[in-house]
Amino acid sequence: MVVASMILSALLFVVGTLGVLIRRNAIIMFLSIELQLNAVNLAFVALSRVWGIEGQIFVFFVMTVAAAEAAVGLAIIISIFRHYETVNVNNFNLLKW
Repeated sequence: MVVASMILSALLFVVGTLGVLIRRNAIIMFLSIELQLNAVNLAFVALSRVWGIEGQIFVFFVMTVAAAEAAVGLAIIISIFRHYETVNVNNFNLLKW
């Protein structure tokens, strides 16, 4: 059971990584990062069955970071959309003068 959970976690993490690297839509990239965080949570829970409850405690910390990232990330995406009227990351450069 632990091996199957770890394989699923690795597959989810790879899909999330490909989503960040390949897609240029900020919302899709944001959701891919969330998928990566959930893959790590699944790995922590699977390994906590083997090594003890510490993995489940780390899941609460990761969920807290994910909630903060969701709030701040969506606010940034909405702000960028209002300014540039697109969420395609190739169409805007925030470091220009």
